[in-house]
Amino acid sequence: MVRLQYFLKFQATVKEGSTGVIVNLTVEDRDDPATAAWKAVYTIINGNPAQSFKIHTNAKNNEGMLSVVKPLDYEISAFHTLLIKVENEDLLVPDVLYDTSSTATVQITVLDVNEGPIFHPNPMTVTKQENIPVGSVVLTVNATDPDTLQHQTIRYSIDRDPADWMEINPTNGTIRTKGILDRESPSVLNNVYTASFLAIDSGSPPATGTGTLQIILEDVNDNAPSLYPTVASVCEDAKDVKVVFGALDKDIHPNKEPFKFELSKLSGQDKVWKLTRINNTHSQVAVPPNLKKANYIIPILVTDPGNPPLTNNTELKIQVCSCTKYKVDCSGCPTFNTSTVLIFLLLLSLYCL
Repeated sequence: MVRLQYFLKFQATVKEGSTGVIVNLTVEDRDDPATAAWKAVYTIINGNPAQSFKIHTNAKNNEGMLSVVKPLDYEISAFHTLLIKVENEDLLVPDVLYDTSSTATVQITVLDVNEGPIFHPNPMTVTKQENIPVGSVVLTVNATDPDTLQHQTIRYSIDRDPADWMEINPTNGTIRTKGILDRESPSVLNNVYTASFLAIDSGSPPATGTGTLQIILEDVNDNAPSLYPTVASVCEDAKDVKVVFGALDKDIHPNKEPFKFELSKLSGQDKVWKLTRINNTHSQVAVPPNLKKANYIIPILVTDPGNPPLTNNTELKIQVCSCTKYKVDCSGCPTFNTSTVLIFLLLLSLYCL
């Protein structure tokens, strides 16, 4: 028959927040080792309502290995008392009068550990317009120290701020902007800017908690549309030619398309060139016939639908070249510092819009 050896009480200590084996319970059994009559089975029968502890048998020496499987919290309970029963794997011989099991008490002391402050909530989410004034309040963070019995103070600092837009008051946790929030920045992903902050307590050594801030940036119409391509090449003997171009805008709806394209009336180009709309993002300009080999600069105004709308006064450069069946010669034309798109202009009957 198996009996818990030497002591009816066992002692153990464990640091809060940790897991693993904390004590081995020894037993005495005079049956043949490695037989079912010798093997001990341990059961926790009281003191484990949260299932924070488990016990299993060491197959080599029959000891009961008591483990913490869920981290304990000193601030909730600094002491735990377990009642553990041990019995044989095999049933005892029938009609023999003796106890079939043995019990012992395990007293566990939880040691206090300095834990890092906790942000509430985490992550923290706010919505702000881009381009708000420098010095604007984003939010005031809230972190609490789980070590309620130690009465520690908390200081705040920046952990990660990719665009260097934030500053935080180390005492009260108020976050303000020190740069212009830009939704179109490469540091913004899917309209969200992410930064992280630290809360550091006054313990010895100090413990640190990390909180994540997600700023959802609302779009402001702060980008004028841009024209593309800005350079096109055509053949001087082509007829009924159309040059197609479009516009791009870094902003999002409703500050994006539909775009409005216009020829600059101040330059008088509207009397020479004819511009027609294709769709919300593209237009085309008809090339007058019989143009000589040269570069022609066409001032174009492109405007977005934002409130207020933004207009870009840009230029479309058309390079008229001499073309043969085997060669396109633009050598007599100036070279532009931009990507040149060679557009072989088709007859209107072959070009479908």
